[in-house]
Amino acid sequence: MFRPVPAHGAGDDDKKRDEDSGRSNGPGTAVITKTKPQTKRPSLYRVLLLNDDYTPMEFVVHVLERFFNKDREAATRIMLHVHHHGIGECGVYTYEVAETKVTQVMDFARKHQHPLQCVMEKK
Repeated sequence: MFRPVPAHGAGDDDKKRDEDSGRSNGPGTAVITKTKPQTKRPSLYRVLLLNDDYTPMEFVVHVLERFFNKDREAATRIMLHVHHHGIGECGVYTYEVAETKVTQVMDFARKHQHPLQCVMEKK
């Protein structure tokens, strides 16, 4: 609890009371510090699209625009990378976000009857 600051001359009584009670503001006073627990960054996960021979390229571009906020140019570049290399990275996210994106893409692809596969892997 805080004590009010005494007016001039009134501090002598307070000092005497502090000495009588054993309290001291002089040398040897201990300060207790509380250290913050060290927090570590969350693990990151890559969200990947896998190539197949049936999903239309335009559908993949649409998925990249809709679920990964890519512009048309970036979405086309990623789609072509998936097409030529069999796999491509859509983005890097925390576990919960990556898991949600994989589920959204898979549900959307199934709803439109495409076999598009979306997976996540630890970075």
